[in-house]
Amino acid sequence: MTAASIVPDPRAYYEPLGAGRFRSTVHAQGAWAQEHQHMAPVSGLLVRAIERCSPRDDLLVSRVAFDILGVIPTGEVEVHASVIRPGRTVELVEAEMTAGGRVVVRATAWRLATSDTSEIAGSFVDVLPGPDHGAPWHGTGIWGGGFIRTLDFRVLPGWKPGRGRVWIRTDVDLVDGAPSSTLAKYFSLIDTANGIAVRADPATLLFPNTDLTVHLVRRPVGPWVGFDTTVSFGADGIGLTSSVLHDVSGPVGRAAQTLTLRPIGTVRPPPEAPFAT
Repeated sequence: MTAASIVPDPRAYYEPLGAGRFRSTVHAQGAWAQEHQHMAPVSGLLVRAIERCSPRDDLLVSRVAFDILGVIPTGEVEVHASVIRPGRTVELVEAEMTAGGRVVVRATAWRLATSDTSEIAGSFVDVLPGPDHGAPWHGTGIWGGGFIRTLDFRVLPGWKPGRGRVWIRTDVDLVDGAPSSTLAKYFSLIDTANGIAVRADPATLLFPNTDLTVHLVRRPVGPWVGFDTTVSFGADGIGLTSSVLHDVSGPVGRAAQTLTLRPIGTVRPPPEAPFAT
């Protein structure tokens, strides 16, 4: 599959083809290579499938673990989901994306029974200042690809390499002509965390994530996704991007991404600091 096979527009990340098949548009194009998809819209598409699999109003998605099994090519993919552990109050759902007959991403999601715990709801996590407290940033000085150009960034004061607080939203639909839930749209931005507080110039160090795990404590609201992100590099070629996730109402949960660190030259700091102090 080549970059030439990408649908140039509609204003959506995917064009539906029927029977669980989709074709990526230029807006789903990844940051590491133009012939690959970005994991963020892929995550949203898999969560959309999970929600539509034997849907139940009495259960909520509480955790989704994505394993990235290889590069995700642009072009046509298939997405299917199934309940692998049914239950009255707890269910486990699995979704897979395949491309060219190969599974490229596998996701497992716990769905838990709901109850009214509003009287004890709360967290010691600090509330993130809202998007109106941030400064616009385009991200294209660090990253290429079509996906990054679909995003509206607001970077909060105090950004530095490996540490940042950022709000992101998009006006691009997940699937052209088909409604997607607030949850699927929220997930379609979370994997962006690995690119918003980079510790090193991606031209000198590759640090793709091999997975994404998201834990939620409540339903998120849109369209903004807030990130309080820290990036850690170990001494043995492994890193971790950790984010507290927010919406405009407060903390929502946490996300973690395992990184494989691959120097391709003398490692340098990032080429731009969007809002350093």
